Amino acid sequence: PRIGMADFREVFAKAKHIAIITGAGVSAESGVPTFRGAGGFWRKWQAQELATPEAFARNPSRVWEFYHYRREVMLSKHPNPAHIAIAECERRLSKQGRSVVVITQNIDELHRKAGTKHLLEIHGSLFKTRCTNCGNVAANYKSPICPALAGKGAPDPETEDATIPVEDLPQCEEDGCNGLLRPHVVWFGETLDPDILTEVEKELEICDLCLVVGTSSVVYPAAMFAPQVSARGVPVAEFNMEATPATNRFRFHFPGPCGTTLPPALARHQTEIIT
Repeated sequence: PRIGMADFREVFAKAKHIAIITGAGVSAESGVPTFRGAGGFWRKWQAQELATPEAFARNPSRVWEFYHYRREVMLSKHPNPAHIAIAECERRLSKQGRSVVVITQNIDELHRKAGTKHLLEIHGSLFKTRCTNCGNVAANYKSPICPALAGKGAPDPETEDATIPVEDLPQCEEDGCNGLLRPHVVWFGETLDPDILTEVEKELEICDLCLVVGTSSVVYPAAMFAPQVSARGVPVAEFNMEATPATNRFRFHFPGPCGTTLPPALARHQTEIIT
């Protein structure tokens, strides 16, 4: 898969339904900690030890400190040229009767901040909560998310746990519920929302070009999305720092930072009719 940018641009110019699958690599360029690989620690824990239903049941205060820290970090981050190129491409192509859908594994909402409209967040969002009692899902951008978490969540390994009582952690605001809220994200050991997966499958079935951007292609089920599209004979272009286990299944591979490689790939093609 070493065909060049000019060939990709020819395919891009003809595509009517473009699916863009994004992962942690696209956000890393905005300074977002990835929590996978080296340095993926918060205090003395790896994300995999905190992002589980069992960890939340055992110590909801610690897990909320971790997510409060992540929310606060994200509120200071901004979309980078890759996010902006994707949103601009969607806006421009929609005026030509063409569609772009972004299927992201990221929970940071940077695509939303950049202006992407057609967005499927398969792992949920840092800025949504779900009630453990009534199940209500709600957007939540409060900073801090509750008074007891103000100033908490420092990542330093020497920091002591805040041990916040459950009743002082984020609570459901639905009438008379007051259930304990949890982050509306898919934790290790949990399955993806079947409704979102159905939407993803529909988009992958109709796409005539697929981009894989900043994802290691090792986290399932997302790792299977692009290979399934490629198996149908649809061109897939990978934009990633390095090759991945799936690279040899794809028609195009563009190594390097997505913020550098993606904007020229998605820029207006000379054949586009702008009305």
